[in-house]
Amino acid sequence: MPLKTYAPHLQDWKKGDPVWKSNKGKGLIGALNYLSWKGMNAFSFLPYNAGGDGDNVWPFVSRNQKFHYDCSKLDQWNVVFTHAQAKGLFLHFKLQETEMDDNNGGHGKKKKNGTVPTSLDGGDLGPERKLYCRELVARFGHHLALNWNLGEENTQSTKQQVDMARCLREYDPYHHHLVVHTFPDQQDKVYKPLLGLDSFTGVSLQNSHLKDVHWQTVKWNRAAIKAKHPWCVAFDEPGDAQYGMPPDSNYPGMPKDYKGPTVEQTRKWVLWGNLLGGGWGVEYYFGYKLPQNDLVCQDWRSRDQSWDYARIALEFFRDQKIPFWEMTPQPEIVGNPEKGNDTYCLAGADLYLLAFPDGGSCELTLPEGKEVTSIQWFNPRNGRIQDALESDSATITCPDQKDWVAIVRTK
Repeated sequence: MPLKTYAPHLQDWKKGDPVWKSNKGKGLIGALNYLSWKGMNAFSFLPYNAGGDGDNVWPFVSRNQKFHYDCSKLDQWNVVFTHAQAKGLFLHFKLQETEMDDNNGGHGKKKKNGTVPTSLDGGDLGPERKLYCRELVARFGHHLALNWNLGEENTQSTKQQVDMARCLREYDPYHHHLVVHTFPDQQDKVYKPLLGLDSFTGVSLQNSHLKDVHWQTVKWNRAAIKAKHPWCVAFDEPGDAQYGMPPDSNYPGMPKDYKGPTVEQTRKWVLWGNLLGGGWGVEYYFGYKLPQNDLVCQDWRSRDQSWDYARIALEFFRDQKIPFWEMTPQPEIVGNPEKGNDTYCLAGADLYLLAFPDGGSCELTLPEGKEVTSIQWFNPRNGRIQDALESDSATITCPDQKDWVAIVRTK
């Protein structure tokens, strides 16, 4: 896979922004500028994918020299990370890919002894993997906002995952957020044994169906609380593997007869489904079938509308001063059956956020002695908020059949 230049974002590089080797890197730096200007606050990347999709990124002087790190390359990476931090972008390090994490289900080419050549120590915590963890922490761990993700669609054994996580914890003096990611049908197998362990502070989820996002977020949020070690539950690959988050409908090359998931559906079921499930937020995977897909994307304007919807959601929580850290998902009190998507509810002491993906109404069941005092409607499509209306009714009815968010206050 050829290296990317992000040429569409050369226009977004501005005088005074960093470069390296006199004039390189402007497209990538411009792409980060664009995300920041759109109001985004995170992006994910692979520092090592030899043997995986793309097969074009490694921190070594050459692809297979695992004990010889390219200091010049790592310095260039740090230029990018430093600029991203200055632009308010969180760094999501995905430390490896499924094809080369070990030999338990990845798709890398295996030697006769069963190991994947590009895997570090065959998945174990040996000298290659220890050095890799140490170098990344030593060179990049000083950045303020980041997480270590053990790997995309990780197939290491539980012991290998725990060993690697403990190694990162030992090396990292700042105790950054640490997560693991796995296949949609492997969540129970991978995550359940990790519940309650101090090394892990969250999970980064993937699924195959947009409508599963809310309930999977609620599930792992509650499971971690029950294990007495709460997790931050984020999504980084929601939806169909072919399409992921599709480009905007008017983006050049989009099929006129496209029938897959839409940007609007992703807003309703993924973005707000995660946030009102007590989630940490979402990142979008671009699938493999549409223009500017996962492997070849160099134009992040292809999802311009998606970034607008995400910015609107972030501004809502910030501008309305929502104390989300004190709130928990409670879909039962709005009559939402398990795996239903009629109404989402994030509840606090006297504050309830309700999201209706397709309008409608619900009956809000409050603790004895509590009653509704006001309802305020927020439009997640354009960011407009209506004035709060006094109300004592526990029946909450949307203005129309589009998606809405209600701020319900009680006493």
